[in-house]
Amino acid sequence: MENELNALENKLTLLIQAYGKLHSENHRLRQELAHAHSDNRVCKDKMANATIRLEKLLSALPEGQP
Repeated sequence: MENELNALENKLTLLIQAYGKLHSENHRLRQELAHAHSDNRVCKDKMANATIRLEKLLSALPEGQP
């Protein structure tokens, strides 16, 4: 009975350690995801601004002659 309780205690200790490790990793991954979303938003804004600037430049070009 004592051996079974010790084995159970060891398994519980390992489970708690695994939980702590996964909890920390999950927190880190959530932060990375938030940062990636922020970077993505910045890139989309830059692309939109570049598109507007290119459209203005293209509209300012003289039309081609056949």
